[in-house]
Amino acid sequence: MQLAESGGGSVQAGGSLRLACTASVDIGNQYSMGWFRQAPGKAPEGVAALDRDGVIDYADSVKGRFTVSKDNAKNTLYLQMNSLEPEDSAMYYCAADRRPYSALEALGRMTEYFGYRGQGTQVTVSS
Repeated sequence: MQLAESGGGSVQAGGSLRLACTASVDIGNQYSMGWFRQAPGKAPEGVAALDRDGVIDYADSVKGRFTVSKDNAKNTLYLQMNSLEPEDSAMYYCAADRRPYSALEALGRMTEYFGYRGQGTQVTVSS
């Protein structure tokens, strides 16, 4: 499976962006999926996770601002990011795995253990 992210860009603080991750195969409810980010000089961080049953979890740093969703008909995972802050600036990656992680497990493990990831899309938030 291949994953392709899009939707990154440069915005001012307080702005919004919507990232999309399109899979090359039918994802249905077969994959644990999520978004993680990595800023220069920092460890990668799970941002939002969606388990195979549709349960969602978020990193504390983005709760109330980011929303993850999935459109199975389009094989696409989305990340709606509102009230963006300069600290949100990073490369954002989509990731997926066929193993049945819970959303909480996926949030913590996607950066190391998920079998599929995209090339990333850059998000830059200026103050």
